[in-house]
Amino acid sequence: MEYYDNVLETVGNTPLIKLHKSVHEIPATVFAKVETFNPGHSIKDRMAIQMIDDAEKAGLLKPGGTIIECTSGNTGMGLALVAAVRGYRCIFTTTDKQSKEKIDMLKAMGAEVYICPTDVPADDPRSYYSVARRLSEEIPNSFWCNQYENPSNPKAHYLTTGPEIWRQTDGKITHLVVGVGTGGTISGTGRYLKEQNPDIVIWGIDTYGSVFKKYHETGQYDPEEIYPYLTEGIGEDIIPGNVDFDIIDHFEKVTDKDAALAARRLAREEGLLMGYSAGAALAGLHQLREQLTSNDVVVVIFHDHGSRYIKKIYNDEWMRQQGFIE
Repeated sequence: MEYYDNVLETVGNTPLIKLHKSVHEIPATVFAKVETFNPGHSIKDRMAIQMIDDAEKAGLLKPGGTIIECTSGNTGMGLALVAAVRGYRCIFTTTDKQSKEKIDMLKAMGAEVYICPTDVPADDPRSYYSVARRLSEEIPNSFWCNQYENPSNPKAHYLTTGPEIWRQTDGKITHLVVGVGTGGTISGTGRYLKEQNPDIVIWGIDTYGSVFKKYHETGQYDPEEIYPYLTEGIGEDIIPGNVDFDIIDHFEKVTDKDAALAARRLAREEGLLMGYSAGAALAGLHQLREQLTSNDVVVVIFHDHGSRYIKKIYNDEWMRQQGFIE
């Protein structure tokens, strides 16, 4: 019989899919690393398992314990899968800008969800970072994963995502394009790829309202850059410890509108119903296309599934309300 012992064994080895119509203006060969084939429908399944594996080995999480995390939704889904299989309680904090679909899915997996305000500083006691920290201090036998600082996050991608891309492209990859949030994906994957070939170019996709691009270019954290934005899963108002700025060659900012329209283009032209950050990555690649040639092989990571955004970027009424379509 051919089977998996549990759903966690199906994480990883996601396909590389060549893009056509949505990148016809780009001279390079472009592949999408489509992470929605993971059971939790996002790339975060990889590091969720790694964080819990490492916490168990270190004795930080014991049987019957509670997993706590601040999440935009996808990491929570990955952790909820682990909790269901291994018998943990899970509590997640998220922000009020996240789609209702994400929150409902977390609850369906048995998680408790605290919704916190988006428009407050990270050190505000109401922020989803602060609430997660407080809960971890109050609840016995609990483990706050803290994906922003936990080295198991980039480790997961160094061990899996990077080697998969290197193997799938037969070592011919020249550029990696990744939306940056916690920094785990781009840092772990990028480090592995640059160890194989230091000439590989790593492009991070940022959003307006986030501090990454200016910090990367100047070393300055500018609070004046911070304001609310709609794109989910990328950008930050803090500098996570997991962002390895030495690995990243360039940050490209993408507007909420361009990201949303690019995601809808992927669905129409490629049959790929992807999330908001995938749209941002595709839009960022288009903004950088003049730096590419016909000899280049680009891999763009598509983090999560469009089912998380049906009432947002795939809803015409919502798009009109934002002024993104007529």
